[in-house]
Amino acid sequence: MKNKCLLVLLFALGCCHVQAQKNKKDPLPEALIQLNQKVDSESVSGVKRRPLIGISTDVSPKRTAVNTAYVQSVILSGGIPYMIPVTDNVEVLRQIVSRLDGIVFTGGEDIQPMYYGDLPYEKLEEVSPARDTFDLMVLKMAADRNIPILGICRGLQLMNVAFGGTLYQDLPTQHPSTVNHRQKESGTTPTHAVSIIKESKLAEITGQEVLQVNTFHHQAIRKLAPGFKVTAWAPDSVAEAIEAYPVRQMIGVQFHPEIFTAAGDTTMHKLFKFLVNKADTFNLAKDIHSRILSIDTHTDTPLWFKNGYSVGLRKDNMVSIPKMEEGKLDAQFLAAFIWQGKRDDASSQKAVESTTRLIQSIYDEVEQYKDFCGIALTEEDLIRLKREGKKAFFIGIENGYAIGKDLKNIAKYKQMGVNYITLCHSYDNDICHSSTHTEDATQGLTRFGREVVKEMNRLGIMIDVSHASEGTFWDVIKYSTQPIIASHSSSKALCDHDRNLTDEQLRALAKNGGVAQLCLLDAYINKKPKAASVCDAAEHLDHMIKVAGIDHVGIGTDFDGGGGLQGCNGDNDLINLTVKMIEKGYTEEDLRKIWGGNLLRVMKQVQEAPLLSSPKRK
Repeated sequence: MKNKCLLVLLFALGCCHVQAQKNKKDPLPEALIQLNQKVDSESVSGVKRRPLIGISTDVSPKRTAVNTAYVQSVILSGGIPYMIPVTDNVEVLRQIVSRLDGIVFTGGEDIQPMYYGDLPYEKLEEVSPARDTFDLMVLKMAADRNIPILGICRGLQLMNVAFGGTLYQDLPTQHPSTVNHRQKESGTTPTHAVSIIKESKLAEITGQEVLQVNTFHHQAIRKLAPGFKVTAWAPDSVAEAIEAYPVRQMIGVQFHPEIFTAAGDTTMHKLFKFLVNKADTFNLAKDIHSRILSIDTHTDTPLWFKNGYSVGLRKDNMVSIPKMEEGKLDAQFLAAFIWQGKRDDASSQKAVESTTRLIQSIYDEVEQYKDFCGIALTEEDLIRLKREGKKAFFIGIENGYAIGKDLKNIAKYKQMGVNYITLCHSYDNDICHSSTHTEDATQGLTRFGREVVKEMNRLGIMIDVSHASEGTFWDVIKYSTQPIIASHSSSKALCDHDRNLTDEQLRALAKNGGVAQLCLLDAYINKKPKAASVCDAAEHLDHMIKVAGIDHVGIGTDFDGGGGLQGCNGDNDLINLTVKMIEKGYTEEDLRKIWGGNLLRVMKQVQEAPLLSSPKRK
């Protein structure tokens, strides 16, 4: 009976509790409940990350602000707007910019003429020193990282100034015309037309040759900065658009497309959509580099150590740890390069001594920055260093002249961590004939050269045939028992230079199991060297892959030794090459092979060969 009563009591209490819960009023206001439900309903896990688009801001004593039309335009185009706060703190800005995938530089005050080497004109209007400092710092950091950029009004002028151009300080008096560039009508009212240059990126984006625009500016481009081209003009010959495409992902317009875009204009919207699409590809390139191992197989940077250059400082040299970080490069081969000298015993011994000092200078340099980098001998070393957040430096020797006349020096270099030796440079030596200043390009390895090949195979050092004559190339293919490399050579079919590889050589290198590394020296890329660009480099890479196969091509820049071209002029620019290859349709797995996988495969096979051929211990 007691148990029955207890059950009835518990049931009654439960009913009371349920009723109390129903009667209990929710402590949150209905408006807040609805807002929370909206947030929850739109939070879907696994949605593709949108690119983060920085927006430069204006500053006053009490606030940092930006016109909401810029924010709306970025959101409408599929980007995530991020308002960059005005500050001159370098480290704060560096960390912000490094996270961005694209940037919009907005309109605003006049730019101080001291930044383009001019004195203030009497009709110069309001300037903002704090904003000038901020904008120019952000622009440099963004350009160093090759982040896609859209400059609007002041933003266009800023781009021109930052890269060496000048401005009219007061259009009405310095460039008089019948066009009023400071309209009183609303921003959604176009007041004049601009003529767009055919074949320009702006024409491609908008699909227009004439565009009706608004206009709210007091300054304009006077002298155009190097590296840019004007792609749209006002009726009075004022530059209305500039761009650096296809070499750099930078475009600027003098009008205000954000006002039209926020109001629903579909043509102006295309400018923001273009930026966001480019930012999306750039973000993908960064993500890929975070997952793969990327290696540049040839630089001549050690030559500069004696001149005060340092790998830890971002100076004029093409190679440095800061630039590697900006370009998302993991590893660099530093070549101990020795010029070809006399071939007598005394001169040959001096070559050995000079090479030894150069290799030691690499160790000394890396030791100075051991918290940021390390020497790598194997793929495992590279993986470990990347995991530790450090850059890796491998060691190579350019020019077998460094061996002197004694094969024992090869073992010495192996002990010092050398991973490859380029058999010759631009002149014949005791090992082989060169591709350039040679007695006979059909001639190849000498008798001593065949012994060098054999010894390098025995010790597990990669044989590099860049700079070698065709005769040398075919001899090495014949006598080497291991895959070989061309650490920095491009395609002869695309640019007929004696330093490049023919399609026949590329196919033979692939059959050998080796790898050819694209060289970024302008004369090897384009018969008009000054016109050579990252676009040409991507064409060479694409051709070499089609001929040799995706498993037998890589990248060796020759930076700090003659390498460099438009859009790829340092480690920081190497991300541009990745972007170009993504745009050509190459996948992450393709890029994994191109940027390091192929070279690491060959290196591992060569390094393991001596172990496999050694007699087994009893």
